[in-house]
Amino acid sequence: MNTVEAKNIDISGIKYQKYMPKDYKSPNPIRWCPGCGDYAILTCLQKALAELNVDPHNTAVISGIGCSSRLPYYMNTYGFHSIHGRASAIATGVKVANPNLSVWVATGDGDSLAIGGNHFIHTIRRNVDINILLFNNKIYGLTKGQYSPTSERGFVSKSSPYGTVEDPFRPAELTFGARGTFFGRALDVDMKNQVDTLVEAAKHKGTSVVEILQNCVIFNDGIHNKISDRNWKADNTILLKHGEKMVFGKDNEKGIVLDGWNLKAVTIGEDGYTIDDVLVHDAETQDNTLHMKLALMDTSVGMPVALGVIRSVTAPTYERDYEDQIAEVLKKSPKKSFREFLLNSSNVWEVK
Repeated sequence: MNTVEAKNIDISGIKYQKYMPKDYKSPNPIRWCPGCGDYAILTCLQKALAELNVDPHNTAVISGIGCSSRLPYYMNTYGFHSIHGRASAIATGVKVANPNLSVWVATGDGDSLAIGGNHFIHTIRRNVDINILLFNNKIYGLTKGQYSPTSERGFVSKSSPYGTVEDPFRPAELTFGARGTFFGRALDVDMKNQVDTLVEAAKHKGTSVVEILQNCVIFNDGIHNKISDRNWKADNTILLKHGEKMVFGKDNEKGIVLDGWNLKAVTIGEDGYTIDDVLVHDAETQDNTLHMKLALMDTSVGMPVALGVIRSVTAPTYERDYEDQIAEVLKKSPKKSFREFLLNSSNVWEVK
């Protein structure tokens, strides 16, 4: 770790440190392709940590294998570049060993949803208080352009020259299927929303999953253009905010309404629809039915892609319940150490 140049702020005679984004930057040269969306994600994470004012020495960034997994090298925090698909499992161990750490996982769609799929869903199921940044560019970039678990059916790549014959994973479905308590989504180029979403993810107690739609300029350039291009982004995305109407469009002239059991995008003032018909976003309701519908909206069916915090509910966290359980057991047991429990117990024998 490097020297931190935090500012000393004096409020009402009480001094405290205020960290700046640069305090989380490592001097290591960044080795991503020019124009890669990972640069924006790195910057947003550093800005989010500064906004949260998290001590760099109380922060750990864990990664697996892939382009995204280089991120710990570029952070002035503790870091662990682990093995393929195992970042969530290692991050779980880090958090359980030291629950006071702010733990982040940097992982890609291949790293987390293919070889790491089992660790991904069980970390979410356990609700370990870590933050998973899922870089989704729908391709294997590090290994030079094979299709990934999120590549669309028919996608042509080096490993599917005639098009894939598989349906992709949708990260929101996996998260909700594993009883996830937090799911957010951001675009790599939409840095303000990305920072805001990361801040909310960090404040959430439990596993937070933030799907970041990221562009690979070399092997899958433009994969998210339908929603990232400024010419039509306002019409093809909707930024959800808890407690606010689900409106979108350049002039917020469109909204999301219920149409039977389904969601429907309408123009306010046309076909009899008024602002009163537009749904209010409730990210905190325990039932994830509507959250799932919002998360799966897509331009291919005439719906905007949902960004921001889609789900954020309260639930017990693994590491705190684990600590409480150990404390309760120790109260009832006279054997409170490894030495007392094993080395000095009666269950020993002498080898001659």
